[in-house]
Amino acid sequence: MKLDQIDLKILKHLQENARITNADLAERVGLSPTPCLRRLRRLETEGIIKGYHTEINRDALGINVTVITLVKLEREDDTTLRDFEAAIKKRSEVMECYLVTGKFDYFIRVVIPTLAAYDTFLSEAILRRPNVVVESIVTLREVERKIVTPLPPGAFKA
Repeated sequence: MKLDQIDLKILKHLQENARITNADLAERVGLSPTPCLRRLRRLETEGIIKGYHTEINRDALGINVTVITLVKLEREDDTTLRDFEAAIKKRSEVMECYLVTGKFDYFIRVVIPTLAAYDTFLSEAILRRPNVVVESIVTLREVERKIVTPLPPGAFKA
């Protein structure tokens, strides 16, 4: 799907405020409400917009420990990778998991309430696998975390 300037403006404004009314969105992107809604539905149907989410203050819930977990598997064949990924996807503590290049196979960001909870996660989800190498990096504080996807450079012409 080819995106034009108006589509990109819709995405920009929705990332800033997903609860914006269609009337306000239409005004900000320079359309009347009906064509704006049509474009929005097309962006959803085409899979450009994957969903709408609520960001929760983890500190307020006491889920304020973030651990970066680097995992090296014994074998890197398709079956081993698929099995590992399926197991990781079932864990609610896992916020992100990437298959990566380099010394490790996976980069996993885990959020949990305590280091004891991380120890349980590690034991149950990762260390039960044969010959796995794990490096855990406990974060001290969040310096920057963006939830807005950067749009293409030069997307908005003056």
